[in-house]
Formats: sequence, C-alpha cells, structure tokens
Amino acid sequence: MTRALILLSLLAACTEYQVYEDDGDIRDLDNNDDYGWDDTGYAPADDDGETDYEAETEQDFLMLQPATTDRYVFVANPDRDTVTRVAVPSLDVLTVEVGSQPEVALTTADWATAVVFNKGSSDVSVLEADSLDEVRVPVRPNLDAMELSPDGRWAVVYRDADLDDDEDEGEDAIESYHEISLVDLASFEHHPMVVGFQPHQVRYTDQSDLALVVGDAWVALIDLGAASPSPSLVALTDDLVDPPQAQEIEIAPDGGFAFVRQFGADSIAVLDLTGFSVEHIAVGENPTDLDILPDGSRAAVVCRGSQELWLLDASDPEDDELAERLDLPPDQVLGSLLITPDGSQGVLYTTAALEDRYVTWDIETGSFETRGLVKPVASVSVSPSGESLLVFHTEEDAEDADPDSAYHGSWALSLIDLDDFRTNPLRLAAEPTAYAHSDDGEHGFFIMEGQPWLEVLDYGTLLPEDIELGSVPVHVGTLPGTDWAYASQEHDLGRISFYDSSEESLETITGFELNGEIEH
Repeated sequence: MTRALILLSLLAACTEYQVYEDDGDIRDLDNNDDYGWDDTGYAPADDDGETDYEAETEQDFLMLQPATTDRYVFVANPDRDTVTRVAVPSLDVLTVEVGSQPEVALTTADWATAVVFNKGSSDVSVLEADSLDEVRVPVRPNLDAMELSPDGRWAVVYRDADLDDDEDEGEDAIESYHEISLVDLASFEHHPMVVGFQPHQVRYTDQSDLALVVGDAWVALIDLGAASPSPSLVALTDDLVDPPQAQEIEIAPDGGFAFVRQFGADSIAVLDLTGFSVEHIAVGENPTDLDILPDGSRAAVVCRGSQELWLLDASDPEDDELAERLDLPPDQVLGSLLITPDGSQGVLYTTAALEDRYVTWDIETGSFETRGLVKPVASVSVSPSGESLLVFHTEEDAEDADPDSAYHGSWALSLIDLDDFRTNPLRLAAEPTAYAHSDDGEHGFFIMEGQPWLEVLDYGTLLPEDIELGSVPVHVGTLPGTDWAYASQEHDLGRISFYDSSEESLETITGFELNGEIEH
C-alpha cells in the first residue's frame, strides 16, 4: 500500500491497521528470498567468505503522512463512499459523498484542496477544502496509487507494481499494468498515457516542471509545462530483459540530475534531466542508501559491502575529481544514513543486523564517532528542528546483550539529544506502530500495538507522558503549523481524538463518519 492509502485505511474505523515499510521514495525491497538469517540475526557467509544481510529499512517506516491542512483533517471512508472533514480547533465535522471506495486522499501544498482517488469508480474527487465543493475527474481503470506535485497542480494516478493486491480483479475484459493518468487539478483535464514496464514510484522535481515515473528498466519523464504532456522514456540499464530493481531515487534540488540506486549494482545511475540521458557512476560495494545533502550540493551513498561513504557532486556527478570517498568505522555493519535538517550531522546505522550502536558523522570535519545503544535499531528519525534523535529498537537483542538488562527481550525506544548526546532509553509495553513529529520539533507522538495510549515525547527534556484514550489507536498524526496531534482509534463508526500539546488537553469525536459529537 502507499502511505496515503494506509493512512486513510487506518482512519476509516472499520479497516485494519498495517505497518508499512517505506523510505518515502522508492521502497527498499526486502528480497527475503536472497538472504537466510541465522539465530543471531546475521546471514551466513557466502562462498567467497562475505556475509550477506537483509535490505536496510529506511528511517521512516512508521512515518505515515496524514491528509491534513493547518485547519482540517480529511478522513476517507471507503465502506461508505464518503470523506469526512474535521475542523480544528472547533472539531466541527462534515461528511460528503465522493466516488466509490475512496482509498487515497492527499492535500495540496497550499492546503486549499483535498484530492481523493476513488478506486472503486476509477475517478478523482477534487474537493475545495473550505466549501467541500467537488469536481470529479475520470481516470484509467485498475489503478491503485496517487502522488501530487509539490505545487499541487498535478496528480499522477498509477498502478504501483510494489503493492500486494490480493483483491478480486475487475470486470474489464483487458487489464494493463503500464498505464497512468495525469490529472491537471487546475483545469481538471485528464491525460492518459502508457509508461515503462510496471511503474512503482512517481517523483517530481522541486519546481514541479517534470514528473518522473520510475520502473526497474525505464524512467518516464513527463514535461508538465507542455501543452499536451506525454512521456519520454529513458532506459536505466542496458539489460532490459532482467533489469536490477530500482530501489531508491533522489532528485537534486536544482532539478538537473536524478540519482538512482539499483539492487545489486556497485554504481549509481545518474539521470540527466535536461539531456534525458543516463550515466553509471562507480561507487563502493553494495550501495544500500542514497541521500541528497540538505543544501543540495552532494549526493551521499552508503556502501555497506565495502564500508564506505561516497559523496558525489550533485551538479556535476560525472567529475571524478569532485567525488569523495570516506572510510566508515570498521568492525560493524553500517547501511543506512540519516542527515539532520541543517546538514551539520549524519547518523549511520543498520536495520539489517542486530547491532546495538550507531555512528555520528560530523559533515564539516568528516570525522566519525561510534556510540552505544541499549538495543539494535528498527527505525531512526530526527526531529524537524534537528536537535533530537528518535531511535525505535527491535524486540530482539544483540548477540552479546546482557540477559539481566531491563530492556532484554522487550521493545524499546531511545530519545537522544544531538547536542550533548544525553540519552533516555524507554522500555515499551508493546511494538510501536506509528509516530509523528510536531512541526516545531518540540514534541513527538507515537502509539503501540494494542495499547490505549497516545505517547507524548518532549524533545527538550527527553521525558515521555502517557495520554489515555477511549480505545486502541490505529494511527497518529499532527496538523502542520499547530500544536495539535490526533489519534484515530478502533470504532465501528469512527473515533478520533485531538490532543493540544500547548494546553495539554484531549478531546474526542466518536461516530465521525456520521457527523458524531465531541466527547470531553
């Protein structure tokens, strides 16, 4: 499922919650068939003496993006063919009819519009956020995912090849896996087109002038400024029969180049977005993560196999003299990289082996420092201010873990101050299932499997607080630009609670699908 689809499935009270592993770009596929883990969490050595590990899981595998504005939360109700809008702080509720089986809803960057993909009726509802006036645009059949451009002008609806869709097939006589629908949300025009084999990700340049539809062998480039947009296909690989999986894509902020990491390739495919050509830049062994530094100057590639960090110039990646190779600390597995928003620090870690440590990288000096943790890493996130690190731990322990530790055999979470590295490890009652940050970086929120609590984290003091809810939550999110967090909960007719962190107050709406009342 896509992030938006899962969000709305979670918010709709009669659907079932699922944890979704996603890096926010192209998914890191698990490739479990290629790896066999032993009881320690490590894979046995292969014939040439090297050790294989599972694919890295990116830091935001619990971070589900809500369909919100600064004033509203939009909830799709696929079983009732409606969308509910909850206003904040009044908590007024309005429910409107849309198409059949609305499963993906997104809000535009200016917060003026909610865009809903109705899977059952193969159309898109464009809702004016304040009035809820609707324009419905038909799209191609048998699609299941949608992405909006950064400027909110365009929507690409497509069939995501990475999704597990076990539902019954439709009644159409033929079915395609290679079509998309491009919808102009200003003119409500529909541009259907055929792209490369089995697309599984859609990205846009920051300027919203180009859409990239990514498959394994091809990238379809769509000029959004053209009078009649159409795809230009560029091959990512010479092997068009059995191409390596394109696992991650990053686009330079100036829109000049896109960087693609492919499974099993010891190089990065660099796509020239002006000349529509591809060059392969050799890096270290087994690249497992790819990021653009916040200032847009360089692309960072973590090469887990050779324990190297490669830095490529984002404006001239083919110039070997501008590339830099850094040796990572030895005797540990490092496959994932997280960079603070100000670009001053990087955090290196692995989710592929049971390592109870992480490494900080001072980007200015190029120095590395290894630091300990109470347990191995499941997921990592940095607060929006860049001052705090949130580390979710695995239930499993490191091989040499102390069996008498209070955290042994339990789920855990560590709050870390990135200035002085004060750490507050927390033992958890159950597995974390979703989390969110406030925009100002002062608070974090998370929920746990089967636990009726909203957990509030103060990033300044590193202290947690339990907020009791009326039933088990299935999703948590925040409203941008506000102090409000919300938690949707299990209930036949929908239940959602809103927590004002500045006032430390909680209010709940039960039966929101039927315009329910507020419970104080």
